[in-house]
Amino acid sequence: MEAKIRARLDELRVHLQADGGDLEIVEVDGKKVKVRLKGACGCCPHATMTIKDGLQRILREEIDSEIEIDRVE
Repeated sequence: MEAKIRARLDELRVHLQADGGDLEIVEVDGKKVKVRLKGACGCCPHATMTIKDGLQRILREEIDSEIEIDRVE
């Protein structure tokens, strides 16, 4: 499952990069994922929405409904 999560997040990074941001996968522990937002995404007021309503929703729909993504600084 970790490989699927990492691969899908890597594919989704292009959308963040298009807006001047990026993400770093800090840790994948089972269904818990920790990411660090970089660039424009790191200070964006919509960062929580990007993670929960974007990245987490996609991973839950495509890989496992219990995946949880948390942001770390």
